[in-house]
Amino acid sequence: MSLEKRKRQIALDSAIKSRILVLDGAMGTMIQDKNLDENGYRGGKFKDWKKPIKGNNDILTLSQPEIIFEIHKSFLEAGADIIETNTFSSTSIAQSDYGMESYVYELNFEAAKLARKACNEFDNITPDKPRFVAGALGPTNRTASISPDVNDPGKRNISFDELKESYKEAINGLIDGGVDILLIETIFDTLNSKAAILAVEETYDQTANRLPIMISGTITDLSGRTLSGQTLEAFWNSIRHCSAFSVGLNCALGAQQLYPYVRELSKIADTNICVFPNAGLPNEFGEYDQTPNDMAELIEEWVDEKIVNIIGGCCGTRPEHIRRISEIIQKKETRLIPSIEPKMKLSGLEPLKI
Repeated sequence: MSLEKRKRQIALDSAIKSRILVLDGAMGTMIQDKNLDENGYRGGKFKDWKKPIKGNNDILTLSQPEIIFEIHKSFLEAGADIIETNTFSSTSIAQSDYGMESYVYELNFEAAKLARKACNEFDNITPDKPRFVAGALGPTNRTASISPDVNDPGKRNISFDELKESYKEAINGLIDGGVDILLIETIFDTLNSKAAILAVEETYDQTANRLPIMISGTITDLSGRTLSGQTLEAFWNSIRHCSAFSVGLNCALGAQQLYPYVRELSKIADTNICVFPNAGLPNEFGEYDQTPNDMAELIEEWVDEKIVNIIGGCCGTRPEHIRRISEIIQKKETRLIPSIEPKMKLSGLEPLKI
């Protein structure tokens, strides 16, 4: 690890111990606000691409990098301490829909460089408040433990090893591009996340670049379970072996709906808690109406209860939401990591303690 990376790791460790950190908001929402057409997605680089690429938000890193850079800056200006790379779908599995698998390393490498450049601009202005880049690793559009065919429960459209190798390619690009953290996010199938975790560990062993890992699961509805059926505690038991820098929840639900699950996770997880909820629930048009003030009021309850260490926003959250969150956490105390009695903890769909 380079001296510069080591300094940023020390700064991150210091920051998380002293205050609540702010994650950025929804890159996808900000891109949607641009109302780009097919030509807007193609830019000059892909003007003759053989397939439609509208909706491939990640490709904008290469075709319209100035748009992604300005979005990063808008969240940093709003008070974000950590920004995510524009790489939610930058795996060969996800990019195969567009025939763009060959661009995966470049997508991740350039996305990391863009985010790093934005952070460096702000670090130069206020060097006493360093900003950090989290390399986003999304869930892909395949599931390792759920059948795509209701008539064939044993069928799978992806293998564990295929997922792992796809993640490794993305991870190498992110690390080479200069990320400070790897964020495995929006986990609805725990087996997918295990493939990502193993990919991270194998990459670390090969490169000697060991960065913190953030893990973020998704509770899909008020049943309190992931899409693959696990309870929150079972999910935690499944991934706690990776010694994550943080564990948390994002997407699917708003702050109000996530509240009981954040409280539960805060009690059982002996690491930092990171939560980035949606701006409420979508309306009948699939849009998010929750105002920055309304969202911040709900999150302030979490802050006052000291159940979070990192807070940001997912679908529907814009710089205004992040600014209000940044304002309400000022002078608030961060969550203290609890000491958990060592026990054998197993999991299937439910947790098991021995």
